[in-house]
Amino acid sequence: METKWAPEEGQAMSELAEVSVAQFSELTARIYQGALESTPWASALELIRTSLGASYATLILRSPSSDRRGLMVHASEMGSGVPGEASYNNYYYSLDPFVGLPADRVVTVDEVFGDTGWLTSELYKQFLKPADIRYIMGADLRTESGVECRFRVCRSHASKHFSARDKAFCALLLPHLRRAVELHSRLDIVESERTLYASAIDRMLVGTVTLDESGAIMRTNSVADEILAQGNGLRIVHGNVEATDTQENRNLQRLVRHALMGHFGTAAPIVEAMPITRGCDKPKLGVLVRTIPLSDWSEDNKRRPATVLFLRDPDRKSQGSQEIVRKLFDLTPAETSLALLLTNGLTLEEAADELGISKNTARAHLRAIFSKTGVTRQATLVRILLGSVVPLG
Repeated sequence: METKWAPEEGQAMSELAEVSVAQFSELTARIYQGALESTPWASALELIRTSLGASYATLILRSPSSDRRGLMVHASEMGSGVPGEASYNNYYYSLDPFVGLPADRVVTVDEVFGDTGWLTSELYKQFLKPADIRYIMGADLRTESGVECRFRVCRSHASKHFSARDKAFCALLLPHLRRAVELHSRLDIVESERTLYASAIDRMLVGTVTLDESGAIMRTNSVADEILAQGNGLRIVHGNVEATDTQENRNLQRLVRHALMGHFGTAAPIVEAMPITRGCDKPKLGVLVRTIPLSDWSEDNKRRPATVLFLRDPDRKSQGSQEIVRKLFDLTPAETSLALLLTNGLTLEEAADELGISKNTARAHLRAIFSKTGVTRQATLVRILLGSVVPLG
């Protein structure tokens, strides 16, 4: 449930926190920027730490447990590293009583356990006291989508108790920190999916070139990089993809322009294909140009993905995993090796030479493969392998 302050309550909290408009603006800016940082919230936590005169400020994004390691972001007097983090992740987390706090409420260990209860706890005696941590203030954050994380601020023995002002200071930040965590979670899910799909495209030997609204290259995958680096048929000129043949380049640029018009909505989105001639007696490349439509709420951004080029090189060989083929069709290692070579276009005789076996042995392997896959023709076998999940492995 989201914390909601009445206007007068929020004003009173702000006054108690003794936070100026400029300071609050800088803190919230860093909190929301933290969702985009390579180490999330590192700068925000450091500003919170110094503002509170603390030794550590920590955001526990993933709580440690017996079946997974925790994930924490720290700001400390020593930088982002914290001595003893590995020990906490491996064991001491199980002794931590300062967990399961009320959602979005700032409390201290002394409030929850009392001085005596806290100082006699095993976590304090075994782990925190040797690390010179005496006072801890924290809150647990729970977002609407179910993300849970912990916010903790620590002070040394030479310091003092956290005051009502310190608690009010953190309470003002909690709603913003919770929203920033939710944004980071959503971005992380999108990035995980993007990485997964990009990996699948790579495994399928498809090159991708993403173009912005001016037709300039924004992003390429490894397959496209290799094709473009050869400069045979396609090349990069001033940040744009061009065909080396003049007439084919005119056609390619025309398709890109039409795709961009579809992106802007001045024409229908297109999906068009064309061949690209290569020298050195190499087979033609296949290029598919596809519009990336604007979403309903897209901002004005010229560096937005607008068009994508999909590239296929017939010479590229399948990288199917032997283990996946073996498990899918219950093949032996020798049968698996032969099946993959046949999938890459080799004849039975060429595959036998590649494997260093006789043609009779290769035929025996092929008969066993036919029996296990339920086919009787080599072309059908290749079609089944290419149509399975093997290219994604």
